[in-house]
This record gives sequence, structure tokens and C-alpha cells, in this order.
Amino acid sequence: MAGGNERSMKALKEVWKRAENSLCADCGKPDPDWASSTLGVFICLSCSGIHRNIPSVSKVKSLKMDHWDDAQVQFLAKHGNAVTKAIYEAHIPIYYYQPTYNDCQVLREQWIRAKYERKEFTEPGKQLPYSDGVKEGILWKRGRDNGQFLPRKFLLSEREGCLKYFTKQDAKEPKINVKIDVINATFQPEKIGNPNGLQITYLKDNKTRNIFVYHESGKEVVEWFNAIRSVQFHYLKVAFPIASDNEIKNRLTRNFLKEGYMEKTGPKQREAFKKRWFTLDHRRLMYFKDPLDAFAKGEVFVGSGENGYSVQKGLPSGTQGNFSWHYGITIVTPDREYLFTCETETDQLEWIRAFTSVINQAMTPQEYASKSLDAVSFPS
Repeated sequence: MAGGNERSMKALKEVWKRAENSLCADCGKPDPDWASSTLGVFICLSCSGIHRNIPSVSKVKSLKMDHWDDAQVQFLAKHGNAVTKAIYEAHIPIYYYQPTYNDCQVLREQWIRAKYERKEFTEPGKQLPYSDGVKEGILWKRGRDNGQFLPRKFLLSEREGCLKYFTKQDAKEPKINVKIDVINATFQPEKIGNPNGLQITYLKDNKTRNIFVYHESGKEVVEWFNAIRSVQFHYLKVAFPIASDNEIKNRLTRNFLKEGYMEKTGPKQREAFKKRWFTLDHRRLMYFKDPLDAFAKGEVFVGSGENGYSVQKGLPSGTQGNFSWHYGITIVTPDREYLFTCETETDQLEWIRAFTSVINQAMTPQEYASKSLDAVSFPS
């Protein structure tokens, strides 16, 4: 920390050391070492870059390298993360997704702008663009066969409990009409190749279908994401009237537990291993030839340990299929074993951790009902 007198430095360190300021005010990352001299919050380096893009609202400085004068230190001491959050996060809708430092840039930026620039959460009952139960607009959707992104009209309706999209602006019938309770949405900027890329998945005939979309406006695509969560929340409140708000919140959109390439073999375990893209979406393990495929080539249900499921490091001795990657994983189910190989030991351990986290969770009644997916084998 350069410059400043000894008294200011000591006072700054004391404020900085408060428990409330030990995590970034915006993403929760530990040990923030930047702060906003106009908002009074302690933030991480990554979030400080977003604050720097809204200079009319926030002026940021390094706690280690910049000079803080007495007045600025006193402002930080008077505010801090707890006081400022009480103002700017006073009325966040329960369904609104609050990103962490593991989330993508567009989610974190729009969260920060929503709080401090647009002040969306400072007043009770404020009408928000994603809260009125209907959203209609254009999203750029990837074509299933040609991979081209083309503008498509989407309509989200709480009253109808569904999401639709139309191939033409004036089309009377939608291309799809999906019930809101079978939809998931997760940001996938790297996979889609656009910083505002959103993957929407839904179940059709007990199989997962993927739609990949984006919007040029980060604000607009995050509003679509939270509008989906809003409609889902109100739909589930009606469907499960005795469930608590937090129980319903936990059933809204979710990030995938793990994605990436592994090699797999067929059910006879004598076929050559083939490289495929895998997605673990809670208890559904799906594989695709390409990360942007609309449909999974196969999927399997991953149940709990008490129901006979386990994950093991390595492959069974005597495995006959040819494989080029040597870090094996065996998923044991009541009916058969599924064999995979990973390119690196790091990948292997990350996949094992993800499978273990699922297997260690008790199954819900709804998951018992969907257990029939376990009969779906991975073809070669």
C-alpha cells in the first residue's frame, strides 16, 4: 500500500479486517483487495473491472497499491459490505439468480449493474422487466442442422406455463411449445462462442433437447434468464403449495455439475473407446458427438449410493476395448457398469468428485419416478 499517512493506513486495515468485508460484496470471492470509494464496498479484482466500467456510479481503488485519504477511509468505515448490501440488495426477488465468482462475465456484470446502476432492488414491489409473467422478443438461435445462428421470436408465458419459439415473426404456430417445469437454462459463453450465450434444455419424451441462443445485449439475455426463473418459481408455487420458497428456489435453473470430453465404450465393454462430449446435469449423464448437438446420443440415470450406485477410480481388470486415454472411471449401477477414460488425471479426479457429489445425495420421490432412465444404455 503506497502513500498515505500511518494513521489512515492503520484505520483502513482495521475496516478491511472486519468479517463482513472478508468476501467480495458482489461475487463472494474470499479476500477482496479492492474497494469502491463511492459505494463503500470491498470487492475482488474481477468485479473491480466491472465497477470501473460504470464510473458515474463507482470509483474503485486498490487497497494495497493506492492511497486512501482520511475522508475515504471514514466513508468505508461508515459503510462496508453489510450496510451497502442492506441498501442495494434490500428487495431481491427470491428467484433472481445471484452469481458467484465461478459464474460468467455477463451474469456478474448485469448483477452489479442491476444493483448499483439501475437500483432494481432498493424499493419493495418495484416492477422489474423479468417479473410480470410474460416476455417476448428476439433471440439468435443456432440451427440444429446447419449450425447457423438466426433471429427467432421467443415467447415466455406464466399464464400458459410454457416457453415457445417461432421460426417466423408472423407465424401463428410455434416451432416448439415447452412446459416451463421441464426447462433448464445455463450460460455457456465458451461452448456457444458468444459472451452472452445461453443454453436452454428441456425434456421431450424423457430425453433432453438442447437449444443454443444469444442476444447482443447482455442485459436482455440475463433478463430472459431471470424471467424463466420467475415463471418457473410461480408455476412451482402453485404445483407445490406446501413447499417453502427456498425449496422451490432450489428447483429452478441449475448449472451443470461437470462437462467435458471422455472416452466411452459400449455395453459389451469389448468395443473400442470413442471420444465424446459428456454433460452431468444432476442425475442425468448425457453424451454427445459434438458439444453443440441438439440431442444426446445416450443418457443414463445416476442414482444414490443407498440404491446401489457407486463410482470407482480405474477400469475393471481385463477391460478389452482399445482406449487412448488411460485415466479410467467406472460407474456402477444396479444393472451394469459404465466405463470411461479421461485424458488427464485432473479430469479424472474432477469427474469422480462430480459423480460422488450426486451419488452421496438421497434421491427425491420425483427422482425415483425418473429412475427408468437407468435402462437407457450408451450405444457405441
